[in-house]
Amino acid sequence: MQSIQSYISDNKDRFLNELIDLLKIPSISADSAYKDDVLKTAGVIKASLEKAGCDHVEICETDGYPIVYGEKIIDENLPTVLVYGHYDVQPPDPLDLWNSPPFEPVIQKTELHPEGAIFARGASDDKGQVYMHVKAMEYMTSQNELPCNVKFMIEGEEEVGSANLGKFVASNREKLKNDVILISDTGMIAKDIPSITTGLRGLSYVEVEVTGPNRDLHSGLYGGAVANPINVLTKMIASLHDENNHITIPGFYDKVENLSDEERAEMAKAPFSLDAYKRALDIDAVYGEKGYTTNERNSIRPTLDVNGIWGGYTGEGAKTVIASKAYAKISMRLVPHQDWEEITELFKSHFESIAPAGVKVKVTPHHGGQGYVTPTNFDGYKAASMAYEKTFGMTPIPERSGGSIPIVALFEQELGSKTILMGFGLDSDAIHSPNEHFGIGNYLKGIETIPWFYKYYTELKS
Repeated sequence: MQSIQSYISDNKDRFLNELIDLLKIPSISADSAYKDDVLKTAGVIKASLEKAGCDHVEICETDGYPIVYGEKIIDENLPTVLVYGHYDVQPPDPLDLWNSPPFEPVIQKTELHPEGAIFARGASDDKGQVYMHVKAMEYMTSQNELPCNVKFMIEGEEEVGSANLGKFVASNREKLKNDVILISDTGMIAKDIPSITTGLRGLSYVEVEVTGPNRDLHSGLYGGAVANPINVLTKMIASLHDENNHITIPGFYDKVENLSDEERAEMAKAPFSLDAYKRALDIDAVYGEKGYTTNERNSIRPTLDVNGIWGGYTGEGAKTVIASKAYAKISMRLVPHQDWEEITELFKSHFESIAPAGVKVKVTPHHGGQGYVTPTNFDGYKAASMAYEKTFGMTPIPERSGGSIPIVALFEQELGSKTILMGFGLDSDAIHSPNEHFGIGNYLKGIETIPWFYKYYTELKS
């Protein structure tokens, strides 16, 4: 295993070029115009797993985009690691905020990444992190260093809610049988400070529609006489938080776990500079629920945010109109014990109840998932901690994430397996935003660290 650094050094350019080729494909699952590109990406992932040494790889059809499954079983008596990731990406909009085209990857040096970072949609979320596992697998098989069995399940619908993954998992329990699930779709505290994500928030995502008159109206002839759906919608949304930024939906907090002072004190030990945080975002103040720190607000507390809002005329110039309809997309990040379907129903009932006379309200649920907490006393966590310590020279810090990977709870429910989240991204990677990027150093460090996880996990299970 000591030869891994040499292997990475000898193959660095190839590792980068292969990832760049993968990032050129616009595998946007949310937009049907890119269907062929999503399917093409599945084929590329299949070929890469075959070249990496998997004995069996197949493209498994679903009612949506396919799942790429691969495996290498060296001994049925040895532990089995199931690697999960996704090959689809977020839409790149708004395009005018990108410094370079989102699907024309470029390597640029930055203050944080003097060795360079790859700028492209999907660089960090999740193609770059998936490809770390492919290249780690290549190293282990080519050098005869694979210590246990490995399976891969790489899907193409994560960015649109993984609607078909649950059915696939439930129908393929034996195929997917494993001892631990390994995912790299999270990040680290800092480039030189490793961390292991031990908690994920759940998610409820809805779209709301407010309808007023049966057509768009002249704002001079009708203004002040009929309800304006855009005005109404913005007031309704504003009412969802009180003066302390506490969510006002009745029952929303009923199942929220309140961490003890001791647990919050442990969280506070993680290195964090509020000034650097504000500087990186170009803001002069932070904002959020009263009584909680920034790191608590974005990890252990639930949230409600408007992700998009539209209606009326938004083109160039002026059009004096009262729109017939107004729309918004709203996401709620949930903490463990909050059931996403229950929260969705609470939102729907409340939002409909606060609609004033003169408008009709429609709430359409899109997707969601449960939160998850990873224990720190099982072999998967211990092996990951040892692997990070081996390659970074320090023990990783356990950290709860504000993000959501809804299928993690589903995996435990259907497969009975715990998940370990070994992410190598950074908060500054701009995932889901213009100018997404992934540091070359992070990419290569992931390839170096992952094989050590396999080694230590197999030893702990023996």
